[in-house]
Amino acid sequence: MIGSVFQTLLSSFQSLLMHKLRAGLAALGILIGTTTVIWLVAMGEGVGYQVQQQIKDLGATNIIVRTVKMSASGNASSDNDRVKTYGLLRADYSRFLSNIPSIRRAVPMRELRRELRVKGLKSDTHLVGCTEDYLDLLQLEIARGRWLNKHDDAESVIVLADETARRLFPYENPIGQTVWVPHGISGSHVYTVVGQTKPRTPSAAIGGSLEAREYNMDAYIPLNTLRRRVGDFEMRRIPGGLEGEIVELSQITLTVDSVDDVDETASIVESLLKKFHRKEDYAVVIPKELLRQAEQTRSMFNLLLVVIAGISLVVGGIGIMNIMLATVTERTREIGIRRALGAKRHDIIRQFLSETIVLSGGGGLLGVFLGLMCGPLFRAARSALAMLSPDMLPPIVYTIEPRIAPWSVFLSLGISLGVGLIFGVYPARRAAHMDPIEALRHE
Repeated sequence: MIGSVFQTLLSSFQSLLMHKLRAGLAALGILIGTTTVIWLVAMGEGVGYQVQQQIKDLGATNIIVRTVKMSASGNASSDNDRVKTYGLLRADYSRFLSNIPSIRRAVPMRELRRELRVKGLKSDTHLVGCTEDYLDLLQLEIARGRWLNKHDDAESVIVLADETARRLFPYENPIGQTVWVPHGISGSHVYTVVGQTKPRTPSAAIGGSLEAREYNMDAYIPLNTLRRRVGDFEMRRIPGGLEGEIVELSQITLTVDSVDDVDETASIVESLLKKFHRKEDYAVVIPKELLRQAEQTRSMFNLLLVVIAGISLVVGGIGIMNIMLATVTERTREIGIRRALGAKRHDIIRQFLSETIVLSGGGGLLGVFLGLMCGPLFRAARSALAMLSPDMLPPIVYTIEPRIAPWSVFLSLGISLGVGLIFGVYPARRAAHMDPIEALRHE
Protein backbone atom coordinates (compact mmCIF):
# COMPACT_ATOMS: atom_id res chain seq x y z
CA MET A 1 0.00 0.00 0.00
CA ILE A 2 2.76 2.42 0.98
CA GLY A 3 4.73 1.45 -2.10
CA SER A 4 1.71 2.13 -4.30
CA VAL A 5 1.19 5.58 -2.78
CA PHE A 6 4.88 6.38 -3.17
CA GLN A 7 4.82 5.20 -6.80
CA THR A 8 1.78 7.40 -7.50
CA LEU A 9 3.42 10.47 -5.97
CA LEU A 10 6.65 9.79 -7.89
CA SER A 11 4.72 9.47 -11.13
CA SER A 12 2.89 12.72 -10.36
CA PHE A 13 6.17 14.50 -9.69
CA GLN A 14 7.61 13.27 -12.99
CA SER A 15 4.51 14.45 -14.85
CA LEU A 16 4.83 17.91 -13.32
CA LEU A 17 8.51 18.10 -14.29
CA MET A 18 7.46 17.94 -17.93
CA HIS A 19 6.13 21.51 -17.48
CA LYS A 20 8.52 22.93 -14.89
CA LEU A 21 7.68 26.62 -15.35
CA ARG A 22 3.94 26.11 -15.30
CA ALA A 23 4.10 23.84 -12.25
CA GLY A 24 6.47 26.22 -10.50
CA LEU A 25 4.18 29.20 -11.06
CA ALA A 26 1.22 27.19 -9.72
CA ALA A 27 3.16 26.18 -6.60
CA LEU A 28 4.36 29.78 -6.18
CA GLY A 29 0.83 30.93 -5.40
CA ILE A 30 0.57 28.39 -2.58
CA LEU A 31 4.08 29.26 -1.37
CA ILE A 32 3.24 32.96 -1.14
CA GLY A 33 -0.05 32.27 0.62
CA THR A 34 1.52 29.93 3.19
CA THR A 35 4.39 32.34 3.86
CA THR A 36 1.93 35.21 4.20
CA VAL A 37 -0.13 33.39 6.83
CA ILE A 38 2.93 32.64 8.96
CA TRP A 39 4.45 36.10 8.55
CA LEU A 40 1.29 38.05 9.26
CA VAL A 41 0.48 35.98 12.33
CA ALA A 42 4.10 36.27 13.52
CA MET A 43 3.99 40.06 13.18
CA GLY A 44 0.59 40.17 14.86
CA GLU A 45 1.89 38.04 17.72
CA GLY A 46 4.96 40.28 18.02
CA VAL A 47 2.87 43.44 18.19
CA GLY A 48 0.40 41.83 20.59
CA TYR A 49 3.19 40.63 22.87
CA GLN A 50 4.72 44.12 22.90
CA VAL A 51 1.36 45.66 23.80
CA GLN A 52 0.81 43.13 26.57
CA GLN A 53 4.25 43.78 28.01
CA GLN A 54 3.55 47.52 28.03
CA ILE A 55 0.25 46.93 29.81
CA LYS A 56 2.00 44.67 32.32
CA ASP A 57 4.56 47.41 32.92
CA LEU A 58 1.71 49.86 33.48
CA GLY A 59 0.36 47.65 36.22
CA ALA A 60 -1.60 44.61 35.07
CA THR A 61 0.00 42.67 37.95
CA ASN A 62 -1.00 45.36 40.48
CA ILE A 63 -3.85 45.26 42.95
CA ILE A 64 -4.90 48.74 43.99
CA VAL A 65 -6.48 49.04 47.44
CA ARG A 66 -7.72 52.56 48.07
CA THR A 67 -9.46 54.40 50.88
CA VAL A 68 -13.06 55.41 50.15
CA LYS A 69 -14.64 58.23 52.12
CA MET A 70 -18.01 57.13 53.45
CA SER A 71 -20.97 59.45 53.72
CA ALA A 72 -23.36 59.60 56.65
CA SER A 73 -25.64 57.14 54.82
CA GLY A 74 -22.70 54.75 54.68
CA ASN A 75 -22.62 54.64 58.50
CA ALA A 76 -19.21 56.27 58.69
CA SER A 77 -20.55 59.10 60.84
CA SER A 78 -23.68 60.99 61.71
CA ASP A 79 -24.51 64.48 60.47
CA ASN A 80 -23.44 65.93 63.81
CA ASP A 81 -20.20 64.06 63.94
CA ARG A 82 -17.45 66.45 62.80
CA VAL A 83 -14.64 63.87 62.95
CA LYS A 84 -14.80 60.98 60.49
CA THR A 85 -12.61 57.91 60.85
CA TYR A 86 -12.31 55.69 57.82
CA GLY A 87 -9.96 54.13 55.31
CA LEU A 88 -6.96 51.84 55.16
CA LEU A 89 -4.78 51.24 58.18
CA ARG A 90 -1.09 50.66 58.62
CA ALA A 91 -2.17 47.39 60.22
CA ASP A 92 -3.78 46.42 56.89
CA TYR A 93 -0.44 46.98 55.20
CA SER A 94 1.30 44.70 57.72
CA ARG A 95 -1.41 42.04 57.42
CA PHE A 96 -1.09 41.94 53.63
CA LEU A 97 2.65 41.37 53.82
CA SER A 98 2.47 38.71 56.54
CA ASN A 99 -0.52 36.73 55.19
CA ILE A 100 -0.16 36.82 51.40
CA PRO A 101 3.06 35.16 50.12
CA SER A 102 2.34 35.99 46.46
CA ILE A 103 2.93 39.72 47.07
CA ARG A 104 6.25 40.83 45.61
CA ARG A 105 5.95 44.50 46.52
CA ALA A 106 3.60 46.64 48.61
CA VAL A 107 3.64 50.43 48.28
CA PRO A 108 1.66 52.49 50.83
CA MET A 109 0.90 56.18 50.32
CA ARG A 110 -1.09 59.07 51.75
CA GLU A 111 -2.23 62.03 49.66
CA LEU A 112 -3.48 65.50 50.58
CA ARG A 113 -4.27 68.77 48.83
CA ARG A 114 -1.82 71.51 49.80
CA GLU A 115 -0.84 74.96 48.57
CA LEU A 116 2.95 75.13 48.31
CA ARG A 117 4.59 78.56 48.59
CA VAL A 118 7.90 80.03 47.53
CA LYS A 119 8.68 83.79 47.69
CA GLY A 120 5.15 84.93 46.93
CA LEU A 121 4.51 82.19 44.36
CA LYS A 122 1.90 79.54 45.04
CA SER A 123 0.93 76.17 43.58
CA ASP A 124 -2.16 74.15 44.46
CA THR A 125 -0.53 70.75 44.66
CA HIS A 126 -1.30 67.11 45.27
CA LEU A 127 1.02 66.33 48.19
CA VAL A 128 1.90 62.62 48.27
CA GLY A 129 3.55 60.90 51.19
CA CYS A 130 5.21 57.79 49.77
CA THR A 131 8.18 55.43 49.86
CA GLU A 132 11.09 55.02 47.47
CA ASP A 133 9.23 52.28 45.51
CA TYR A 134 6.64 54.81 44.37
CA LEU A 135 8.94 56.01 41.56
CA ASP A 136 9.06 52.60 39.85
CA LEU A 137 5.41 51.91 40.55
CA LEU A 138 4.24 54.93 38.58
CA GLN A 139 7.14 54.80 36.12
CA LEU A 140 8.16 58.34 36.93
CA GLU A 141 11.45 59.65 35.61
CA ILE A 142 13.81 62.11 37.28
CA ALA A 143 14.66 65.24 35.32
CA ARG A 144 16.90 66.86 37.96
CA GLY A 145 18.35 65.82 41.27
CA ARG A 146 17.22 62.52 42.74
CA TRP A 147 14.25 60.61 44.09
CA LEU A 148 13.45 59.86 47.72
CA ASN A 149 15.45 57.06 49.31
CA LYS A 150 15.46 55.13 52.57
CA HIS A 151 17.87 57.61 54.16
CA ASP A 152 15.25 60.36 53.77
CA ASP A 153 12.92 58.64 56.22
CA ALA A 154 11.18 61.40 58.22
CA GLU A 155 13.50 64.06 56.74
CA SER A 156 12.25 67.41 55.40
CA VAL A 157 12.93 66.74 51.73
CA ILE A 158 10.58 67.05 48.78
CA VAL A 159 10.51 66.08 45.09
CA LEU A 160 8.49 68.33 42.80
CA ALA A 161 6.62 67.23 39.71
CA ASP A 162 7.29 69.08 36.46
CA GLU A 163 4.46 71.63 36.48
CA THR A 164 4.71 72.20 40.24
CA ALA A 165 8.40 73.01 39.84
CA ARG A 166 7.69 75.38 36.93
CA ARG A 167 5.10 77.31 38.92
CA LEU A 168 7.24 77.67 42.03
CA PHE A 169 10.59 78.14 40.28
CA PRO A 170 9.85 79.54 36.81
CA TYR A 171 13.36 80.95 36.23
CA GLU A 172 15.72 78.91 38.37
CA ASN A 173 16.82 75.40 39.20
CA PRO A 174 14.66 74.16 42.10
CA ILE A 175 17.26 71.69 43.42
CA GLY A 176 18.49 72.83 46.82
CA GLN A 177 15.79 75.50 47.16
CA THR A 178 13.29 75.57 50.02
CA VAL A 179 9.51 75.26 49.84
CA TRP A 180 6.89 76.12 52.45
CA VAL A 181 4.26 73.40 52.89
CA PRO A 182 1.24 74.13 55.14
CA HIS A 183 0.23 71.27 57.43
CA GLY A 184 -3.23 72.34 58.58
CA ILE A 185 -3.53 73.48 62.17
CA SER A 186 0.09 72.51 62.85
CA GLY A 187 1.32 75.40 60.71
CA SER A 188 3.83 75.33 57.84
CA HIS A 189 7.14 73.56 57.49
CA VAL A 190 10.12 74.15 55.27
CA TYR A 191 11.22 71.42 52.87
CA THR A 192 14.37 71.19 50.79
CA VAL A 193 13.87 70.29 47.12
CA VAL A 194 16.03 67.30 46.19
CA GLY A 195 14.52 66.34 42.85
CA GLN A 196 12.20 67.15 39.96
CA THR A 197 10.35 64.61 37.81
CA LYS A 198 9.90 64.70 34.06
CA PRO A 199 6.50 65.50 32.51
CA ARG A 200 4.06 62.61 32.68
CA THR A 201 0.77 62.17 30.83
CA PRO A 202 -2.35 61.59 32.95
CA SER A 203 -3.64 58.06 33.46
CA ALA A 204 -6.75 56.36 34.78
CA ALA A 205 -6.92 52.99 36.56
CA ILE A 206 -3.41 52.09 35.39
CA GLY A 207 -0.31 51.35 37.39
CA GLY A 208 -0.73 52.75 40.87
CA SER A 209 -3.72 54.97 40.25
CA LEU A 210 -7.41 54.20 40.73
CA GLU A 211 -8.69 57.34 39.03
CA ALA A 212 -7.50 59.92 36.54
CA ARG A 213 -4.46 61.73 37.86
CA GLU A 214 -2.51 64.76 36.71
CA TYR A 215 0.96 63.72 37.83
CA ASN A 216 2.58 66.98 36.77
CA MET A 217 0.94 68.81 39.70
CA ASP A 218 2.28 66.47 42.40
CA ALA A 219 4.85 66.89 45.14
CA TYR A 220 6.39 63.93 46.98
CA ILE A 221 7.67 63.67 50.53
CA PRO A 222 8.62 60.64 52.68
CA LEU A 223 5.58 58.86 54.10
CA ASN A 224 6.98 58.95 57.65
CA THR A 225 7.62 62.68 57.30
CA LEU A 226 3.98 63.24 56.42
CA ARG A 227 2.92 61.11 59.35
CA ARG A 228 5.07 63.05 61.83
CA ARG A 229 4.26 66.51 60.50
CA VAL A 230 0.54 66.05 59.79
CA GLY A 231 -0.40 62.88 61.64
CA ASP A 232 -3.50 60.84 60.89
CA PHE A 233 -5.86 63.60 62.08
CA GLU A 234 -6.57 66.54 59.83
CA MET A 235 -8.92 69.45 60.47
CA ARG A 236 -10.16 71.67 57.64
CA ARG A 237 -12.73 74.41 57.20
CA ILE A 238 -16.11 73.65 55.64
CA PRO A 239 -19.20 75.82 55.26
CA GLY A 240 -20.57 76.28 58.77
CA GLY A 241 -17.47 75.38 60.72
CA LEU A 242 -14.67 72.81 60.84
CA GLU A 243 -14.51 69.17 59.87
CA GLY A 244 -11.93 66.63 60.91
CA GLU A 245 -10.98 63.23 59.61
CA ILE A 246 -8.67 60.46 60.69
CA VAL A 247 -7.06 58.57 57.81
CA GLU A 248 -3.87 56.53 58.07
CA LEU A 249 -3.29 55.56 54.41
CA SER A 250 -4.92 56.68 51.19
CA GLN A 251 -3.79 53.74 49.11
CA ILE A 252 -1.80 50.51 49.14
CA THR A 253 -0.66 49.12 45.79
CA LEU A 254 0.24 45.44 45.83
CA THR A 255 2.33 43.86 43.07
CA VAL A 256 2.39 40.11 42.42
CA ASP A 257 4.77 38.09 40.26
CA SER A 258 2.30 36.80 37.70
CA VAL A 259 -0.97 37.92 36.18
CA ASP A 260 -2.32 34.48 37.09
CA ASP A 261 -1.93 35.36 40.80
CA VAL A 262 -3.91 38.60 40.63
CA ASP A 263 -7.45 37.25 41.09
CA GLU A 264 -6.56 34.91 43.96
CA THR A 265 -4.52 37.58 45.74
CA ALA A 266 -7.30 40.15 45.32
CA SER A 267 -9.77 37.71 46.90
CA ILE A 268 -7.51 37.25 49.93
CA VAL A 269 -7.10 41.02 50.22
CA GLU A 270 -10.86 41.53 50.22
CA SER A 271 -11.33 38.80 52.82
CA LEU A 272 -8.79 40.40 55.16
CA LEU A 273 -10.35 43.84 54.74
CA LYS A 274 -13.87 42.55 55.40
CA LYS A 275 -12.65 40.81 58.54
CA PHE A 276 -11.03 43.88 60.10
CA HIS A 277 -13.21 46.71 58.72
CA ARG A 278 -16.70 47.14 60.07
CA LYS A 279 -17.69 49.29 57.08
CA GLU A 280 -16.72 49.11 53.44
CA ASP A 281 -14.45 52.17 53.45
CA TYR A 282 -12.11 50.75 50.82
CA ALA A 283 -12.09 49.74 47.15
CA VAL A 284 -10.10 46.97 45.47
CA VAL A 285 -9.32 47.48 41.80
CA ILE A 286 -7.63 45.04 39.40
CA PRO A 287 -6.30 46.67 36.20
CA LYS A 288 -5.87 43.15 34.71
CA GLU A 289 -8.97 43.83 32.64
CA LEU A 290 -6.70 45.88 30.38
CA LEU A 291 -4.66 42.75 29.69
CA ARG A 292 -7.77 40.72 28.92
CA GLN A 293 -8.91 43.38 26.48
CA ALA A 294 -5.49 43.39 24.80
CA GLU A 295 -5.63 39.59 24.46
CA GLN A 296 -9.08 39.79 22.85
CA THR A 297 -7.88 42.49 20.48
CA ARG A 298 -4.85 40.39 19.53
CA SER A 299 -7.05 37.35 18.83
CA MET A 300 -9.35 39.41 16.60
CA PHE A 301 -6.35 40.91 14.84
CA ASN A 302 -4.83 37.47 14.21
CA LEU A 303 -8.15 36.18 12.87
CA LEU A 304 -8.31 39.10 10.45
CA LEU A 305 -4.74 38.46 9.30
CA VAL A 306 -5.45 34.75 8.76
CA VAL A 307 -8.51 35.60 6.67
CA ILE A 308 -6.49 38.04 4.55
CA ALA A 309 -3.69 35.53 4.06
CA GLY A 310 -6.22 32.75 3.43
CA ILE A 311 -7.54 34.74 0.48
CA SER A 312 -4.10 34.56 -1.12
CA LEU A 313 -4.13 30.77 -0.59
CA VAL A 314 -7.50 30.55 -2.31
CA VAL A 315 -6.13 32.57 -5.22
CA GLY A 316 -3.22 30.11 -5.36
CA GLY A 317 -5.71 27.23 -5.37
CA ILE A 318 -7.56 28.76 -8.30
CA GLY A 319 -4.22 28.92 -10.10
CA ILE A 320 -3.66 25.23 -9.42
CA MET A 321 -7.14 24.37 -10.74
CA ASN A 322 -6.46 26.37 -13.88
CA ILE A 323 -3.15 24.54 -14.43
CA MET A 324 -4.74 21.13 -13.83
CA LEU A 325 -7.61 21.87 -16.25
CA ALA A 326 -5.04 22.74 -18.89
CA THR A 327 -3.17 19.54 -18.04
CA VAL A 328 -6.34 17.48 -18.43
CA THR A 329 -6.92 18.97 -21.87
CA GLU A 330 -3.34 18.29 -22.93
CA ARG A 331 -3.41 14.72 -21.64
CA THR A 332 -6.80 13.73 -23.00
CA ARG A 333 -5.33 11.08 -25.31
CA GLU A 334 -3.23 9.68 -22.42
CA ILE A 335 -6.37 9.43 -20.32
CA GLY A 336 -8.15 7.57 -23.15
CA ILE A 337 -5.30 5.11 -23.49
CA ARG A 338 -5.22 4.41 -19.74
CA ARG A 339 -8.97 3.86 -19.67
CA ALA A 340 -8.74 1.56 -22.71
CA LEU A 341 -6.06 -0.47 -20.94
CA GLY A 342 -8.36 -1.02 -17.96
CA ALA A 343 -7.76 1.95 -15.65
CA LYS A 344 -10.76 2.75 -13.47
CA ARG A 345 -12.18 6.20 -12.89
CA HIS A 346 -10.84 6.26 -9.33
CA ASP A 347 -7.35 5.54 -10.73
CA ILE A 348 -7.59 8.63 -12.95
CA ILE A 349 -8.94 10.73 -10.05
CA ARG A 350 -6.16 9.50 -7.78
CA GLN A 351 -3.52 10.34 -10.38
CA PHE A 352 -4.64 13.93 -10.90
CA LEU A 353 -5.35 14.53 -7.20
CA SER A 354 -1.87 13.31 -6.35
CA GLU A 355 -0.44 15.86 -8.78
CA THR A 356 -2.36 18.69 -7.11
CA ILE A 357 -1.21 17.43 -3.69
CA VAL A 358 2.39 17.44 -4.88
CA LEU A 359 1.95 21.00 -6.18
CA SER A 360 0.17 22.37 -3.12
CA GLY A 361 2.19 20.32 -0.61
CA GLY A 362 5.51 21.30 -2.20
CA GLY A 363 4.50 24.96 -2.29
CA GLY A 364 3.22 24.70 1.29
CA LEU A 365 6.44 23.18 2.63
CA LEU A 366 8.58 25.82 0.89
CA GLY A 367 6.20 28.45 2.28
CA VAL A 368 6.66 27.08 5.79
CA PHE A 369 10.43 27.25 5.39
CA LEU A 370 10.28 30.90 4.30
CA GLY A 371 7.74 31.60 7.03
CA LEU A 372 10.11 30.32 9.70
CA MET A 373 12.70 32.76 8.35
CA CYS A 374 10.42 35.66 9.27
CA GLY A 375 12.55 36.83 12.22
CA PRO A 376 15.96 36.92 10.53
CA LEU A 377 14.56 38.42 7.30
CA PHE A 378 12.59 41.07 9.21
CA ARG A 379 15.62 42.08 11.26
CA ALA A 380 17.82 42.18 8.16
CA ALA A 381 15.30 44.38 6.31
CA ARG A 382 14.95 46.64 9.34
CA SER A 383 18.72 47.03 9.67
CA ALA A 384 19.08 47.77 5.95
CA LEU A 385 16.40 50.47 6.06
CA ALA A 386 17.93 51.93 9.22
CA MET A 387 21.31 52.18 7.47
CA LEU A 388 19.76 53.92 4.45
CA SER A 389 17.73 56.36 6.53
CA PRO A 390 17.54 56.14 10.37
CA ASP A 391 14.40 58.27 10.44
CA MET A 392 12.54 56.21 7.83
CA LEU A 393 10.97 53.85 10.37
CA PRO A 394 8.99 54.87 13.48
CA PRO A 395 10.71 54.09 16.80
CA ILE A 396 8.21 51.38 17.72
CA VAL A 397 9.35 49.25 14.75
CA TYR A 398 12.73 48.79 16.44
CA THR A 399 11.06 47.25 19.51
CA ILE A 400 8.93 44.70 17.64
CA GLU A 401 10.17 41.14 17.25
CA PRO A 402 8.16 38.62 15.18
CA ARG A 403 6.96 35.67 17.22
CA ILE A 404 6.25 32.50 15.24
CA ALA A 405 3.01 30.89 16.41
CA PRO A 406 3.24 27.07 15.99
CA TRP A 407 -0.48 26.89 15.22
CA SER A 408 -0.01 29.22 12.24
CA VAL A 409 2.53 26.81 10.71
CA PHE A 410 0.18 23.81 10.90
CA LEU A 411 -2.80 25.93 9.89
CA SER A 412 -1.10 27.35 6.79
CA LEU A 413 0.20 23.94 5.71
CA GLY A 414 -3.21 22.38 6.31
CA ILE A 415 -4.95 25.10 4.34
CA SER A 416 -2.50 24.73 1.45
CA LEU A 417 -3.12 20.96 1.25
CA GLY A 418 -6.87 21.49 1.64
CA VAL A 419 -6.90 24.10 -1.11
CA GLY A 420 -4.99 21.72 -3.39
CA LEU A 421 -7.49 18.94 -2.76
CA ILE A 422 -10.56 21.13 -3.15
CA PHE A 423 -9.42 22.80 -6.34
CA GLY A 424 -8.02 19.55 -7.72
CA VAL A 425 -11.25 17.58 -7.41
CA TYR A 426 -13.00 19.18 -10.39
CA PRO A 427 -10.14 18.69 -12.90
CA ALA A 428 -9.65 15.12 -11.63
CA ARG A 429 -13.35 14.25 -11.96
CA ARG A 430 -13.49 15.85 -15.38
CA ALA A 431 -10.60 13.69 -16.49
CA ALA A 432 -12.12 10.53 -14.97
CA HIS A 433 -15.52 11.02 -16.62
CA MET A 434 -14.19 11.44 -20.15
CA ASP A 435 -15.53 9.05 -22.76
CA PRO A 436 -12.56 6.74 -23.51
CA ILE A 437 -13.48 6.51 -27.22
CA GLU A 438 -13.72 10.30 -27.60
CA ALA A 439 -10.47 10.70 -25.64
CA LEU A 440 -8.64 8.33 -27.99
CA ARG A 441 -9.85 10.34 -30.99
CA HIS A 442 -8.47 13.57 -29.45
CA GLU A 443 -5.48 15.03 -31.32
